[in-house]
Amino acid sequence: MNTEAISAAIHDATHDSRVPGIIVGVARGAQPAEFIAIGSDANGVALHADTLFPMASVTKMATALAVLRLCDQQVLALDDPLEQHLPEAQAARPGVTLRALLCHSAGLPMEVSPRLAAYAAGLDWAAISTACLLTPPDGPPRRRVQYGNVGYGLLALVVERRTGQHYPDALAQLVLEPLGITATLGSEPPSPPALLANVRGKHAGTALEPFNSPFWRSLALPWAGLVTNAAGALAIVRAFRNPQFLSAALGAAATIDQTGGLNGGFVEPLYWEPCPWGFGPEIRGHKEPHWVAAAAGPDSFGHSGASGCLAWYAPASDTAFTILGTRTADSGWLLRRAPAIGAAILAEA
Repeated sequence: MNTEAISAAIHDATHDSRVPGIIVGVARGAQPAEFIAIGSDANGVALHADTLFPMASVTKMATALAVLRLCDQQVLALDDPLEQHLPEAQAARPGVTLRALLCHSAGLPMEVSPRLAAYAAGLDWAAISTACLLTPPDGPPRRRVQYGNVGYGLLALVVERRTGQHYPDALAQLVLEPLGITATLGSEPPSPPALLANVRGKHAGTALEPFNSPFWRSLALPWAGLVTNAAGALAIVRAFRNPQFLSAALGAAATIDQTGGLNGGFVEPLYWEPCPWGFGPEIRGHKEPHWVAAAAGPDSFGHSGASGCLAWYAPASDTAFTILGTRTADSGWLLRRAPAIGAAILAEA
């Protein structure tokens, strides 16, 4: 790959946006993946290709793959009502299906209310999953795209019910092990992951610090808690178009818009008209502003994470890439600088 152009874009991001370091991974077609690691984590530890990283919402693609694998096995069906699998869930109402949950169109709020699961010592997945079950919709399904975490908590519970396994074990069996991914969810990784800079909020610098603490990693969040490396991130996004892992028909359906042209997104300015989304991956479409360059193509897909990362696939050039930066995304650096890194990667293709 054109390491000079990509490295120049990385250096611009590290210098101008105060990102201590960035890892880029690129996989084109059947060629072996290549990696560039520049800089360090927030503690000054040098990055390398195998550095582990908290994937934040890139985790949602892994959870979606677990659901889709069960669909391929005919254990689940996309149009199953949530009520069929979780009848006690407050969200189990007419029109709330697995399909709607996967593409964020089920009418659910973005987050679990702190009243139901306060972020404090003693919190665990059992308490969080109960809170997901107790969270009602805040609007009717199929009216807008409201990106959020509650729906993916419910999807993880569906996987638990259908497999009879604790969610991290089911994810490992359905997704991580078949893809040969080095990753953990809910347990401490074999080596310390990159420490992120610029973590904000009242828990910054404490034993509860998001992304950086063993406490946060112990929560096994099915929407945010995966820890893996650049190769793992590439494997997850490429799995949607891997017919040896996911049936070709389901993989194709998962990576086109499944919202029917609904508007929506996150919060301003990341609210788009329309807001295409697949079964797990976001679809690039013509969204602006965006952290992926338009050169990836409107049919490109993937996911970003608040920890400062993204994993993306551009079908036109059969190119997958991941960008892992050691500064959280709420500083705005991913939105400002990742498009130039992606453009440098795609220019060669």
